[in-house]
Amino acid sequence: MQAASYTPEELARYEAIVQRYARHVYNIAYRMAGNEADARDLSQEAFLRVYRALRRVEPGAPLESWLYRIVSNLYIDLLRKRPRHRVESLDVPLETARGELARELPDAAANPEAIFEREQIDSTIQRALGALSEELRMVAVLSDIEGFSYEEIATILHVPLGTVKSRLHRARQILQERLRPYVEARRRGWEP
Repeated sequence: MQAASYTPEELARYEAIVQRYARHVYNIAYRMAGNEADARDLSQEAFLRVYRALRRVEPGAPLESWLYRIVSNLYIDLLRKRPRHRVESLDVPLETARGELARELPDAAANPEAIFEREQIDSTIQRALGALSEELRMVAVLSDIEGFSYEEIATILHVPLGTVKSRLHRARQILQERLRPYVEARRRGWEP
């Protein structure tokens, strides 16, 4: 580390960057990773990279896109290091020694009061995001939660604009299906 070589003004500027962007960086890391431990690790590593590049950062320059690109790349690196998980369709019956067994999933609409308690909303959304593949989740988070344009997302993720649009379309379809019980309950007038 180069802590000794930074001036007090540079260190103060770094602290200001951390103060200004810490919550946003953590939020995007949490939405992508889906858990607090990975979100903290991704945030910490992102700010470590900011620290290392501090002298290349223009004072007062908006850093949102750059920071989100850092977090996105760190998340992709994290995924590459982890073993791949086996994905199975929830619509296909399980094969057992006694034959096929239908998968039974709890009906989210069966207990709407539990779904709509205020502290459960975030976990409901996070579970829906967690159902997305990493590629779809990143595009959905960057667009619908963080408000980046398609062009900005393409730049952050280093993918063509058409890829961003198609991934976002598919992500929104899946999220709509997953969040349908919540939306229908809201239409009936239940408050979270």
